[in-house]
Amino acid sequence: MKTKILDFPVIIEPDTEVGTGKAGFSAYCPTMGVADDGATIEDALKNIQATIKFHLECLAEEGEAVPLGHKGIFTSVQVPFSGRLATG
Repeated sequence: MKTKILDFPVIIEPDTEVGTGKAGFSAYCPTMGVADDGATIEDALKNIQATIKFHLECLAEEGEAVPLGHKGIFTSVQVPFSGRLATG
């Protein structure tokens, strides 16, 4: 079987570890509806990649279709704002 490389958008956010309060990062893949975390951004990306791969393997094993995600451009924009911002 031919291996395909699939691209999935992942959102990384600073987070704190439940129970310890240690700083870390959470990673979320909206296309697959899965999340994971890590002590660093690199750890979070490595962990979410493994979680996505596991989820894909489960879908294939169950004969389910794999969502291919969004085709398009993912970017951010800068917006001037002079109001009060939340802290934390």
